[in-house]
Amino acid sequence: FLSEILPPETLSPVFREFGAAAVAVLADERTGGCSYDDVVAMVAEQKEAQGEVPGPLPVISSDLIVDEIQIARAADAGAKAVTVTYEVVGVEKVTQFIKDAKALGLEVIVNVNSAEEAQGAVDAGASIISITGVDGVDGKYAAIESLSVPEGRSVCTVANILAKDNKALEEVEEAWMCRDKGFNCVWVSDALYKSGIDPTEHPGAIINSMKAKSSVKYASPKARSGKGEGAREYLGDIMM
Repeated sequence: FLSEILPPETLSPVFREFGAAAVAVLADERTGGCSYDDVVAMVAEQKEAQGEVPGPLPVISSDLIVDEIQIARAADAGAKAVTVTYEVVGVEKVTQFIKDAKALGLEVIVNVNSAEEAQGAVDAGASIISITGVDGVDGKYAAIESLSVPEGRSVCTVANILAKDNKALEEVEEAWMCRDKGFNCVWVSDALYKSGIDPTEHPGAIINSMKAKSSVKYASPKARSGKGEGAREYLGDIMM
């Protein structure tokens, strides 16, 4: 979720109703993102669905975290998880931030961009790693292909889908291909909004399309918008 798109109370229910597994708020105003007040607003809107189906989504505070105070602010805002970028803070800080977050009941998603960083994050105790800043499915897969996970632990792998500079639905195909490669979920941001509020390509429709197929062998991404054919297998999870 980005501040220049639509207000939280408008998009928050769309993510929930169309099957997202979580919603992330870019809580970094310095880079054109939102504020922690927006995290609070998103959490409040999601709580309105308590007792309903679908129920509230967990909210992720996606800030450029360099200090423990930011983790505490995320917890105070009601977030369930934070993002930490391995390349920015290094392995010692990643290890410490994971401990700090756990003490506050938060999960940590560690952003990595190489096999070395991915392994370093797992060794530091990360249970969720997100491959960011890497274009193409093969490049993303290379970062997790040889990942060594200690016995008794599991690691959720997230593929960050970069928006293409066109009006096609290549991001949907990439999500399917990442599923084929064994990723557990995808993280999607700008790609959700590039078609505006077109009835077949608004954020909810893109989420539906990404979840609706498990392989590019059987259909094009246009299937869910009524422009093609395909099975209705499910991608798994998607994060915004």
